[in-house]
Amino acid sequence: MTTDVFLTRTAAFLPFAPVSNEDIEEVLGRVGDRVSRARRLILRSNGIQSRHYAIDRATGLQAMSNAELTAAAIRGLGTPEELGRIDCLVTGTSMPDQLMPNHAVMVHGELGWPRLEVVACAGICLAGATALKHAWLSVRAGDAERAVATGSELASPLMRGSRFEAEIAHRVDLLETNPEIAFEKDFLRWMLSDGAGAVLLERAPRGPLSLKVEWIDLSSAAHELPVCMYAGADRTADGSLTGWARTAPSDWHRDSTFAIKQDVRLLNENIVRATLGEPLAAIVEKRGLRPDDVDWFLPHLSSSYFMEPVARCLEQMGFAIPRERWFSNLVQKGNTGSASPYIMLDELFRSGRIRPGHKLLMFVPESGRFSSGFIYLEAV
Repeated sequence: MTTDVFLTRTAAFLPFAPVSNEDIEEVLGRVGDRVSRARRLILRSNGIQSRHYAIDRATGLQAMSNAELTAAAIRGLGTPEELGRIDCLVTGTSMPDQLMPNHAVMVHGELGWPRLEVVACAGICLAGATALKHAWLSVRAGDAERAVATGSELASPLMRGSRFEAEIAHRVDLLETNPEIAFEKDFLRWMLSDGAGAVLLERAPRGPLSLKVEWIDLSSAAHELPVCMYAGADRTADGSLTGWARTAPSDWHRDSTFAIKQDVRLLNENIVRATLGEPLAAIVEKRGLRPDDVDWFLPHLSSSYFMEPVARCLEQMGFAIPRERWFSNLVQKGNTGSASPYIMLDELFRSGRIRPGHKLLMFVPESGRFSSGFIYLEAV
């Protein structure tokens, strides 16, 4: 027997003051002491005007861990006395602070909460949605009375200019004709930022606004598409990946093995079809979902560039959603990967714009190997 599940509280944490487009290289550092030629082009395309980094600008040092960011977001939900006992904590991130132990137990340690079930979900942008589904199912099955789900990212340490110095030195000959690091690496330096979000799930509504979680559908297109976004690996000539464990440690720094990389051409050719058009068509058939059933559409988009392609795809499907019913804070908060859906939902949840009966459709694509998630909620 299952029970209804309600999302009753939201919270977000963004470290330090926002960083403007003009200040990014000052904070992250230049590569090879050269101004990036790609920066202005990429920022003009992605539309992001400010973002946050867990870097202390006074010292230039990383000031917080991913676990600390996540714990700060969870504390934003309320005190333990206000929340009541939490039975399950589920975290999602693409970049934990260490390989072992998992991110969830590190967050639990930061919080200092009493013994409870903790689960860590891996992935890229979809990791937070996966965490939310596990937490939702735990409450829905009656196994937990309350659960907390999170999404968090600490991207800035992998995007510091100093991370690429060894590669630049190793490839001095290439700099004569191309002074940039490989575009697939430089591209993401201007796309990603740091942040965390959290939600509380319970068996009953709480306070003036709660969102009933109707369903969460996740899917992967890895059976038909290759890897598009990756870190801790290098691509071989045949397009496959060689992971860091199969690479000599002396090569890790030289080849920027742990840098976040993305095949931009593969992304542009497949992201809308593989993560929106095909899975949403299956959901429409399975659940009978219609455009009129969506009062708020919350798409997690890595770039404003994809706004129009997403809108065209929806229109071609006969699922057009008027732009006044879209909500995004990408421009002001940046692309924080698995944390972005949480940070976006938190802002809308606190805005006073959601009314009882409003239905929300969250869309979370991931370019790692083209996975996607759809979350459907109703305000009560």
